[in-house]
Amino acid sequence: MADAGWMITDVGTSTAAFVAPSAGDTAQPRRVGSWGEFTELYAPQKQRAEHAGANLAEAVHGYFANGGSTCYVVGTAGDDLKAYTVALAALEAVWDVHIVVLPDLWRSEADAPAIAKAAAGHCAQAKNRMALLHTGQDVSASDAVKVPALFGLDEDEAAFTTVYYPWLKVPGIGGAERVVPPSGHVAGAWARNDAERGVFKAPANQGIRGAVDIAMPLTDADNAPLNEAGVNCLRVLPGRGLLVWGARTLSVSRDWRYVHVRRLLNFLSESIRTSTTWAAFEPNDATVQTSLRSSITSFLTDQWRQGALLGRTPNEAFYVICDQTNNPPESIKAGKIVMGIGVAPVRPAEFVHFTVAQTTGSAQ
Repeated sequence: MADAGWMITDVGTSTAAFVAPSAGDTAQPRRVGSWGEFTELYAPQKQRAEHAGANLAEAVHGYFANGGSTCYVVGTAGDDLKAYTVALAALEAVWDVHIVVLPDLWRSEADAPAIAKAAAGHCAQAKNRMALLHTGQDVSASDAVKVPALFGLDEDEAAFTTVYYPWLKVPGIGGAERVVPPSGHVAGAWARNDAERGVFKAPANQGIRGAVDIAMPLTDADNAPLNEAGVNCLRVLPGRGLLVWGARTLSVSRDWRYVHVRRLLNFLSESIRTSTTWAAFEPNDATVQTSLRSSITSFLTDQWRQGALLGRTPNEAFYVICDQTNNPPESIKAGKIVMGIGVAPVRPAEFVHFTVAQTTGSAQ
């Protein structure tokens, strides 16, 4: 058994970052712990006056109403790609972000695809967060199918990106009904799903709170091609109310097609990475490799017991390789220790392999 100080500690999974034109400090991520705190910091009515039609306040309200507990707000200096690029760069240093939301993505339709790609690239590079995006407001179901292609994402970016449709009708925080993008509400539903069921459960079939209807009613015939294109639908079903009715990324890969699989791997790899930094101060030898294998095995066994991984036994659910086979002499001389890990997520799939590496003090 690994030393108690070397055990793997769970990282968070559902802190959202809202990137949008705001009345606050531009490009300075600010941590917000409640809707009340947001109103004190940003004065939603003042913000709407300064940024006509802005959706930030409604998105943050929807996040907290649906189960979100903490978020960051990052202001942009405008609606163009350059402004968003600066804000996303500022977000790189904030390690505890897991969901990136762009409430006003479509205020500049010309820049929206490039902004979406920048957000997807940010998430793919960070590898611990996902871009939770949406279509434009007045988009038909047949046109919504085409939205993912507009973003021009490569496969890695697509695996860290989701799109939701259609927009929501909400009572409005100012008392007047509004139509708003669904991404803030869905981010809250993800957080609620994580807390109640676990990040390894698909965040679908979840009720949406704080909304009265969807702006574009959908039929089963509408839903099928949208689902195939990776666009997640919100549906109003008889006797069930308003639900999130999809949990797909934009990836075409069988490994990364499902939101909960991508987010589970984000959680596992980030938990392991942050809890094994101690290895950077140790020689890359058999003793350290054994300790790492033991720590990771213990952590993944706990995840298997909670139902996050398939298999009748831990041996069927995961594997951990950290020995001379993936740490040859040349790797050790380069000051690198590699942990190869494979897991069987709860879905119809084979093992998904990922690698965690630490830089050690043994570089020559």
